[in-house]
Amino acid sequence: MLLRDPFEVTLLLEEEDWRAMRHAARDARVEGGFRLVTLDVELPWNVVGFLARVTEILAAAGIAVGALSAFSRDHLLIKQEDLGKALRVLGEHVAELC
Repeated sequence: MLLRDPFEVTLLLEEEDWRAMRHAARDARVEGGFRLVTLDVELPWNVVGFLARVTEILAAAGIAVGALSAFSRDHLLIKQEDLGKALRVLGEHVAELC
């Protein structure tokens, strides 16, 4: 996944892919240990507050999250050590969120 803004370029890569290309990005700032969780709910653009509620639930559980939005789905970057807890907490709110 590639994200580009006026300040930086962000690549989200599998570790194997990063190892294959890291020689080309020697000055890159790298942080690993994340899992990408896709919220498999296709949302129309007039939905308000869905991602806010998801991140509120995770924040209440003490779980840090990086949110990424695609055209119709949202994705979360969650540290590997928090993944089980995050999935459990979100699972408790599935009926509310979906």
